[in-house]
Order: sequence, then structure tokens, then C-alpha cells
Amino acid sequence: MLSTASLDQDPTAAGGSQLRYSDDPQVRRYASAFADVMEMRGSADLVSDYLDDHGSWFRRCAAPMTVEAIGGQGYTLTLGTFGNFGFEVEPTIGLQLLPQDQGLYRILTVPHQGGDPNLEGLYDVDFNASLRVEETGPLTLVRWQLDLSVWIRLPGVITLLPVGLVQSSGDHLLRQIVRQVSRKLTWKVQEDFHSSQGLDCPPRRQSQF
Repeated sequence: MLSTASLDQDPTAAGGSQLRYSDDPQVRRYASAFADVMEMRGSADLVSDYLDDHGSWFRRCAAPMTVEAIGGQGYTLTLGTFGNFGFEVEPTIGLQLLPQDQGLYRILTVPHQGGDPNLEGLYDVDFNASLRVEETGPLTLVRWQLDLSVWIRLPGVITLLPVGLVQSSGDHLLRQIVRQVSRKLTWKVQEDFHSSQGLDCPPRRQSQF
């Protein structure tokens, strides 16, 4: 995975409850990674121009997830329901789509306002994604990578269960959510790009995840 060490957020700046720094035994961290490739039938410049104009495609391609704009480069995104052993939350996070740097795009977690106050202190999300544009002959490849970590404060009764069981079941659920969301998003971006350019879309390829 690409290193994002140089883009780390200040511990107090990412918003939310900052459960990632808690040593409470009720707080569990679940993490997953995803990688895929989108084949684009256009030049790297054409693909980059499309990705640069994320205001025209991000909300549409992220549906049915709820998306709202934050300024010119940010969005709030509701990931869907996440839960373990009957305890569920529906995390909403703030994302910033950074301008490209020599064909590399990054999406990072940023503070957001307007979250459900009833969920305050229940979850924390760290979302780090990258997209790299590579021109390879007649096709341009967009390599998509995502590292996602979610911290959840579980009910006290959960701490009575074996730690390994709680952890493995949560990791499995998160991987399913990331795979479903990321596959749909990459496919929809690929299809949206070709539709917007009047091009035939390549067939969906099997995910590397």
C-alpha cells in the first residue's frame, strides 16, 4: 500500500470522538484494505480531467451512500450500517479529495459537522485512499487502493466474550462492507467515465480484493 505518513492528520483535527487513542477495553479497532484497477478507454489526460472534476461525479457514483458537499474539495459520506453482535452504528465521515500530484490522487478523512450527536463517542473512522493514473498503450489504468480503520465502543457485555471472537467477526464484517462499497464505487466510476465520454465501457473485471 502507498504510504500516507506525510499526510497524517493532527490527532485533534480529525473530528469525532478520537477513539483511536483510547485504551478502553470496550473500544475495538477493525481494519481492512482494498485494491482494484479500473480500465479506462481514454488518454491519461482525459481520465485526469474527469477525476479532477469530482464535483460532477462523486455524489452520483457514491450512491446509494448519502453524500453532501463540504466546501470545494470535501464531502460527508455515510458508509452504511456497521455492527457486531447486534450492536450497530451507521458511520458518517468527512472526506477530502486532494488535487492530483503527478497522476496520484489521495482521499483523506477530515473533520465534518452535523453528525448525529447520539452517536458521539461511539465510533471513529480513518479513511485513506489513493488513485494512480497510468497510461498503458490504448488504455489508461486507474489503480485504486484503500486502507480503512473503524474504532467502535461496544457495549460492556461484549467484553465478556473471547477477544479473538469479537475481533475476527468484526474484521470479517468490515471486509465485506469495504469489498461491497469499493467494488460498486470503482465499477460506477468506470461506467460513468465512459458514459460521459460517449465510449464503450470495458467489461467488469474480477476484483483483486
